[in-house]
Amino acid sequence: MSTLQAVPGVSAEQLREAVKSEYANVAVDPDRGYHFHTGLAAADRLGYDPALYAQVPEANIASFAGTGNPFLAGPLQLGETVIDAGSGSGFDSLIAGVMVGPGGRVTGIDMTAEMLAKARSGAHEMGADHVEFREGFIEELPLFDDSADLLISNGVLNLTLNKVDTLKEWLRVLKPGGRMQIGDILVTREVPSAALDDISLWTG
Repeated sequence: MSTLQAVPGVSAEQLREAVKSEYANVAVDPDRGYHFHTGLAAADRLGYDPALYAQVPEANIASFAGTGNPFLAGPLQLGETVIDAGSGSGFDSLIAGVMVGPGGRVTGIDMTAEMLAKARSGAHEMGADHVEFREGFIEELPLFDDSADLLISNGVLNLTLNKVDTLKEWLRVLKPGGRMQIGDILVTREVPSAALDDISLWTG
């Protein structure tokens, strides 16, 4: 697999601030309309079984902004420890919490305060004490090595500048034999330089 990556004319700090701004809006105003799909309509388009999110509060569903469905890669097992890198509104984390049960553990990592507040509120509403949300960057997870059986992510790897380093970081926190289930955007053609340098195209 090639590890060559295009280098855009934006910095990690610029990108993080732009992403925070965009997804703060999705958290507080999910019905405004964005250049990406959100909410229940997005979940349906991505093939989520309604039974998976039957227990998830409406507010957490409304601010869902994933680009794929990590659960299509296989079911989670009772008692597993799961990390959700870029957990957003908590939609996938809360689904994972139901799947692993109270004997498991789910930790969602996100950098956007508004999304973290919504995710924590949803976990509290569900009584999911085994699901927690921490502030942090997905390129620098605030977790120990060999922490989890599974890492899930949905539509966030594409928001990082160095995807190879990000994947290495994700591998760091997995136990030996651990696995990843990722839903994201795949580009099969070379992206023009003008598009790489357009920060608005990076935020969704």
